[in-house]
Amino acid sequence: MLLVEGVNQFYGESHTLWDLSMDVPEGECTVLMGRNGVGKTTLMQCIMGLLPLKSGEISIGGQRISGTSTEQRPRQGIGYVPQGRQIFPLLTVEENLQVGLPIRKRNDRKIPAFIYELFPVLKEMKSRLGGDLSGGQQQQLAIARALIVDPKLLLLDEPTEGIQPSIVNEIGEIIQRLNREMGLTVLLVEQKLHFVRNFGHRYCLLDRGRVVAKGGMETLTDDIVDKYLTV
Repeated sequence: MLLVEGVNQFYGESHTLWDLSMDVPEGECTVLMGRNGVGKTTLMQCIMGLLPLKSGEISIGGQRISGTSTEQRPRQGIGYVPQGRQIFPLLTVEENLQVGLPIRKRNDRKIPAFIYELFPVLKEMKSRLGGDLSGGQQQQLAIARALIVDPKLLLLDEPTEGIQPSIVNEIGEIIQRLNREMGLTVLLVEQKLHFVRNFGHRYCLLDRGRVVAKGGMETLTDDIVDKYLTV
């Protein structure tokens, strides 16, 4: 589904991604892992077009996207939930969701029923301001807003950060449903090992802007965790 080939990226004189290559199989949840500052969010922003590439290619389903603008990426099949959620706090829940409706390929301009089926709390609170929701509710709203655009690929940057445990488990179960029932492909940045092992299919581990380990979740050994994830 997603193919990243030989990507290099810089912040000023600092080389942040080094000849990075990885793939995300269709219909699965691939987890991007690594210590803080190794390039995980940078890679997500490159996929979304928020940061330029110095070199390399990014494609979805065989279609090259690395030369297109950020505004075009949702129309090319990418939904994005950034770190920190970034919902619109002064818009209602319903208005937050309506923002993505013009991007949908279908002619309808109504919030799809499956959104409220996945996130019933949002239906209950659709008239409430986004800024008045709890952290967990805001995260559910951010994911729902990303799903409005009918993505083929969903990018989630640390969706469990600062979220109460009960909502963390709900988010994992929603990811499973998106994979299993809707065939949606997910690339997830996550630090919580129990969450990763419960809900991810594959992992890709970064260190200093390079891929240092990857494979099926069953190959994420304690030795790899100790070497690249333990602080």
